[in-house]
Amino acid sequence: MDPRNNKGISVFQLLGFSEGPELQPLIFALFLLMYLITVFGNLLIILAVSSDSHLHTPMYFFLTNLSFVDICFTSTTIPKMLWNIQTQSKVITYKGCLSQMYFFILFAGLDVFLLTVMAYDRFVAICHPLHYMVIMNPRLCGLLVLVSWIMSVLHSMLQTSMVLRLSFCTEVEIPHFFCELNQMIQHACSANFLSNIVLYFAAMLLVGGPFIGILYSYSKIVSSIHGISSAQGKYKAFSTCASHLSVVSLFYCTSLGVYFSSAAIQSSPSSAVASVMYTVVTPMLNPFIYSLRNKDIKEALMRFSGMAALKGTIIWVLKKCP
Repeated sequence: MDPRNNKGISVFQLLGFSEGPELQPLIFALFLLMYLITVFGNLLIILAVSSDSHLHTPMYFFLTNLSFVDICFTSTTIPKMLWNIQTQSKVITYKGCLSQMYFFILFAGLDVFLLTVMAYDRFVAICHPLHYMVIMNPRLCGLLVLVSWIMSVLHSMLQTSMVLRLSFCTEVEIPHFFCELNQMIQHACSANFLSNIVLYFAAMLLVGGPFIGILYSYSKIVSSIHGISSAQGKYKAFSTCASHLSVVSLFYCTSLGVYFSSAAIQSSPSSAVASVMYTVVTPMLNPFIYSLRNKDIKEALMRFSGMAALKGTIIWVLKKCP
C-alpha cells in the first residue's frame, strides 16, 4: 500500500468484533440492549434529580452532568456500529472518523474531569461540612463544570489536530468498532515522532493529573473518617462517597486494563472487546451504582415514577371522559 496525502483518503474500514456473519445479529442485539439501558438509565437519573427539589445540591448537579456526558460518550460510537451491522457495511468516511474521534476524546475527557470535580465535592462535604454550602456555591459549581468543558474541548482539538498531520495509506482497516486514537496512530503511514510524543504527553497529563487529584481528595477523606469516633458516624461519612468511589474505580480500572491489554496485544480484535468495558459497560452501570447505593436517588426515582404514572392516568381518564 502506498502512502498518500490525507486528501486522498475517502473511507476507513471498521472491522469490529467478528468476521463471522452468523454472530452479527447477536452482537447487534447485545449492543442495542446495552445502549438503550445506558441512555434510559442515565436519562432517568437526570429527570429524577431535576424533578426533586431536595436533590438540587452540588453533588447531584455534578451527577446530572456526568449522566448527560455518559449518554453522549456512548452515543459517539454505538449508533455507528449498530448502523454498520444493520447495513452490513464497515465503512466510515475520513471526516466521519475524525469527527467520531474528536467527540469520543471530548466526552472521555469530560468523564475524567467530572469524576475529579465530584471527588473534590466529597472532600469538601466530609472534611469541611460546616462550610460546604459556602464553598460549593452555585457559582463555583458552574465554573468547575465550565472549566471541565473548556479543558476537554482544548484537549480534543489538540489530539485531533495532531492526527490531521499524519498521512494514511489508501486502504486503512481498523480492527476496532470505532476510530480510537491509538489505532489511528498505529495505522498512519507517516512516522511522526514529535506528534506521537505530544499526543501521549497530553493524554497522560490530562488523565494522570485528575487521577492524582482524586487520590489526594480520598486520602484526606480517609484521614477525616478515621478521626470520627463513632462507628455510625464513620459509616454515614463513607456512605456519602461510596457510589462515587465505585464509579471511579470502575472507570479507571477498565481504562487502565484496556490500555495495558492494547499495548500487549497491539492491533488484535481483542483490544476492541476490552474497550467495551469503559466505552459501554461503565456508562451503563453508573445509573445502577448511584441508584442502588443511594437512598436519596432511590426515593427520587420512586417519586418521579409515581408522578409519571399519575400524570398518565389523568391523561387517560380525560381522554375517556366525553
